[in-house]
Amino acid sequence: MTFKSFAAASQARIESYLDQQLANETLLDEAIRYSVFNGGKRVRPALVYATAKAVGLNQDFADPIAAAIELIHAYSLVHDDLPAMDDDDLRRGLPTCHKKYDEATAILVGDGLQSLGFQQLSLMPPQTISASLTALCEAAGPQGMVLGQAIDVSSAGSALCYEELQAMHRAKTGAMIVASCVLPGLASEANASELSALRRYADAIGLAFQIQDDILDVTADTTTLGKPQGSDARNEKPTYVSLLGLDGARSELAKMHAEAVAALGELKGDINALRGMADYIVSRAL
Repeated sequence: MTFKSFAAASQARIESYLDQQLANETLLDEAIRYSVFNGGKRVRPALVYATAKAVGLNQDFADPIAAAIELIHAYSLVHDDLPAMDDDDLRRGLPTCHKKYDEATAILVGDGLQSLGFQQLSLMPPQTISASLTALCEAAGPQGMVLGQAIDVSSAGSALCYEELQAMHRAKTGAMIVASCVLPGLASEANASELSALRRYADAIGLAFQIQDDILDVTADTTTLGKPQGSDARNEKPTYVSLLGLDGARSELAKMHAEAVAALGELKGDINALRGMADYIVSRAL
C-alpha cells in the first residue's frame, strides 16, 4: 500500500469512527460536528494508525487514540481562531466556528471537544489508561499545547531566538504530534527503547510540520492554504522563515526529516507508513 492510499484509508476510518461517536441533536452538537468535519486531512490520526502498525497494535485499539487526538486538535483550532487569539475568519476554506455561529458557541464547542477527546481514553485497554491519560494531559495542557499557544500569543511583535522558537513549537504543535506516537506505543506496552525512538521521530516531524507551515504561509496563496495567506506576518508572529529566511527554513526542514528517518531505524515493526508520513510532511503543499 502506498502512503497516499494509507493516508486516505486512515482518513476514512477516523471520520467513520468520529461520525459514530458524535451526537447530532442540538445546535451545539451541530457546531461541534461543523468544527470536526470541515475538511481536515487527519494527519494526527494517520500518525496514530501508522505508529500502531510499527508497534503491532490492533487498529481497533488505535481508533479511540486517534479520536482523542483529533478531537483535542479540533478544539485547539476553534479556540486559536477566536478574536482574542489569532482572530481568523477562515479555517480550511470555510468560515471559522465563531464566524459560522458566534464567539460564545465557539468557546463552548472547544470546551466540549476537549472533554470528548479525553473521554475516548476510557475505551483503551484498562492497564494502559492511566499512563495514556497522563501523557495526553501533558501534551494538551499547560506543559504542552496550551503553553505553546500562550507563548505564541505573548510573543507577537517581539523577537525570539532560534531556541525560543523551537521551544514554543515543541509545545504548541509538537506535543500533540508526539502524543500521536507515544499513546499507541503505551497501548501496545512498547519497551523504553521503542518509546524513546517514537518520541525522537515525532519530535522531529513535529518541528518539520511547523517549519513547513511557516514556509507555506509565505509561498502559498489563500485559496491553497484555506486561510488568509501571510497571516503570521500580519500578526507579527515570529516564524522559522522570519528568523532563518526562506532558504534557511528549508534547510532546517531537511535536517528534521533526516532526524526522523534515523529514529525509525531503531523500531522493529512495519515502519513504512511512518516513513511515508515524514516524507509527506516535508513535501506537502497545503
